[in-house]
Amino acid sequence: MSFLDHLEELRWHLIRSIASIMVFAVVAFLSKNLIWDSIILGPSKPDFWTYRAICELSKKVGSEVFCIDELPFIIQSRQMTGQFTMHILSSVVIGLLCAFPYTFWEMWRFVKPGLYEKEQSLSRGAVFFVSLLFLSGVLFGYFIVTPLAVNFLGNYQVADSILNEFDIVSYVTTVATLVLACGLMFQLPIVVFFLSKAGLVTPDLMRKYRRHAIIVILVVAAIITPPDVISQIMIAIPLIFLYQLSIFISKMVLRNQERSEALTKEKN
Repeated sequence: MSFLDHLEELRWHLIRSIASIMVFAVVAFLSKNLIWDSIILGPSKPDFWTYRAICELSKKVGSEVFCIDELPFIIQSRQMTGQFTMHILSSVVIGLLCAFPYTFWEMWRFVKPGLYEKEQSLSRGAVFFVSLLFLSGVLFGYFIVTPLAVNFLGNYQVADSILNEFDIVSYVTTVATLVLACGLMFQLPIVVFFLSKAGLVTPDLMRKYRRHAIIVILVVAAIITPPDVISQIMIAIPLIFLYQLSIFISKMVLRNQERSEALTKEKN
């Protein structure tokens, strides 16, 4: 295919990807009550699943100290177009989250023919694992990181005379940032897998720079989260775990490559 033919092929992949996002975005836009009352504003309510689960665990150890009766803040819109703008933005974000597996599959269909046969076989299952890790990160961000961040920031006061009245733009941006950041950061094992296949990363190298990686993870967590320690720690902890998992993945990749090379030498 010529360069222009490749551009034409890419254009249709992008069109189908954007179309899938828009379909889900329209569905989310029309399902305003469900999306806003149950999902987006869920972490701002004391009866949210995470708060109830923490309360149940607290009761099992004989204490109700972690039970949440109320969240002392209100969400308001200070701009005339605030609610409408956030309605559109939230619909697009939900459309992106729901259409991510299909969108990635479309991009993978464009990239895959350019790979060698061996590279295609090594990357088998990439769409499934990338989608699985992304959705796992999204769920972790929504059910763990977001409610803890909302609870901490909603209760934090420097003085009793200052009330927490959050703008809807600030609230939606915070929730969307945490959820999307977790979804993307959970791709670390996939990145390490392909870098290990390419020979750019080894388990020894990752062990050697583990402390440096932890510092980088803390810095990244501080950048992508709201300015509070709780959110940073809640994102940093699973990333450190994923880094350790990535070392194991890199070790498995290296072991399989050494085994393949040994078999090739025996045949020769």
